[in-house]
Amino acid sequence: MTEADMTGHGTAGDTRITGSLRSDGGVGVVRMQGTYPTGIDDLWSAVTDPERLARWIGEVEGDLRPGGEFRASFTSGWAGPGRVETCEPPSRLRVRLDPGTDDETVVEAELVPDGDHTLLVVEERGFPLDQLPTYGAGWQAHVEDLAAYVAGVAAADWSARWHELIPDYRQRGVTTT
Repeated sequence: MTEADMTGHGTAGDTRITGSLRSDGGVGVVRMQGTYPTGIDDLWSAVTDPERLARWIGEVEGDLRPGGEFRASFTSGWAGPGRVETCEPPSRLRVRLDPGTDDETVVEAELVPDGDHTLLVVEERGFPLDQLPTYGAGWQAHVEDLAAYVAGVAAADWSARWHELIPDYRQRGVTTT
């Protein structure tokens, strides 16, 4: 696992990989981990408040309490329903995307204070193994956008960054657990 310092963020030509890909029982898992230059309460707000989510990952509407259902439309192009399974401010969030379908995935986020910074670990499981590098590249582009948002700078073009990262994620490959 590579830990990234998200005080900076990816730029065109920077293909430093900050995530890992693995197969867990034949299911694809993407994991991102990075330290952000903000306190845990601020980062929690950035990953749970719909107004702030819209500034880096996409539009989210609905009941965002445990058991609540929502609809989301991400900059990656994914759009669909979700359900909040766990919400323990300011440290743990678990949501299920496309619940009850063949495309169902589970996203978990854990936040840990680190002085005046916050460690964020995001893991999404449920991907087809043959598509895992594209999802890894997508998540890296998203967490780089989060880093840019937290730093108050413009994010890179999401689609261009995603395309740039895919070959490196393909080359890295998938580990098996």
